[in-house]
Amino acid sequence: MQIGFGAPVAGAWATPEFLAAFSERAEEAGYASLWTFTRPLVPEGSSMEPVYRSVLDPMVALGFVAARTSRIRLGVATISLPFVSPAYLAKQATTVDVLSGGRLDLGLGIGWMPEEFELMGASTARRGPRTEEYLAVLRTLWADEVSSYQGEFYRVPAGRQDPRPVQRPGPPVLLGGMSRPAMERAGRIAEGWVTSSRADLTKISEAAGVIREAAAAAGRDPDAVRIVCRGVVQAGAETKGPDGSRRLLSGSYEQILEDAEWIAGQGVTELFYDLNWDPQIGNPEVEPQAAADRAGEILSELAPR
Repeated sequence: MQIGFGAPVAGAWATPEFLAAFSERAEEAGYASLWTFTRPLVPEGSSMEPVYRSVLDPMVALGFVAARTSRIRLGVATISLPFVSPAYLAKQATTVDVLSGGRLDLGLGIGWMPEEFELMGASTARRGPRTEEYLAVLRTLWADEVSSYQGEFYRVPAGRQDPRPVQRPGPPVLLGGMSRPAMERAGRIAEGWVTSSRADLTKISEAAGVIREAAAAAGRDPDAVRIVCRGVVQAGAETKGPDGSRRLLSGSYEQILEDAEWIAGQGVTELFYDLNWDPQIGNPEVEPQAAADRAGEILSELAPR
């Protein structure tokens, strides 16, 4: 199992200086990947976690990080695909892939917050079928000599979108979603699946099984489907999970590392430690240097051995 790191894109440590510095430090420390995420809107009066109150755009942040690194992979987990046209996202993803020398992993979700759908002028109807067409559009724009697609929701007139991605036939697409249909969809049509920040990691092996069974049923190699886990780290404080027991990846560094070793045996191919959910780091009201100091210690303590 590879170990990645959540880039500083939310809250106090989401500054140009810290984004550059932590990306470089993560690469030097041997982390396999850096990950961003998105939150277009926090509704007024919402009780959402502080992490969502101030978030950088994920693709712009990855373009910035691409210029400060050379080896570490760059991922987004995730962009809500109903909010962005597939043609525009194909161009954005290609640009990041080209600027990074072929290091992008593109995570996509179907969205869930009604206020964001209203903000974006998007529809919640038939998001599953839309997702399948969306991926087909991405892949023709990335891979075909002359791109063309005619579907129920999307159409691509015959033409070319250059340059092409460095990765062929295109950047790996990972699908999010914690429902069984979403997991099965990832197994059928995507290169992998990525968990949400609210995932119950004690049940991650069950999810991996659903995804790989769907891949096998679709005639794909189930072992080739990636299972990427966002690890919400709460270092130094034991937090409670759904059943009242200690939440995985909380507590001492020794406990967190033991949890990561356990997760590695559950069919997960990659775990990335995301510190943006730590209220002493991802809260925009925290003093930035204090947030960065805490994040720097955690990065070092959890670095791949």
